[in-house]
Amino acid sequence: MEEMITTSLADALSDGSADPGTGPSAMAFLIITGLGLAMAVVYVPIRLFLTMTVRSRRLKLLQRIRRLREELGQPIEG
Repeated sequence: MEEMITTSLADALSDGSADPGTGPSAMAFLIITGLGLAMAVVYVPIRLFLTMTVRSRRLKLLQRIRRLREELGQPIEG
């Protein structure tokens, strides 16, 4: 029994299938990692752009509200 296990183990190791750097699992890992990096490269600039534009719009809106409040606080001239 031990001899069969030893022989099977030796055969499995000799054909190179035990090498973690080869095979479909390594290729799947590289593909998923590449897609993740590509998504990050696209996502980060878009997120920064949207954040900056939202802050700009919010600031303009607050300034407009302040101007309207100031105008409403003044007596009507006429």
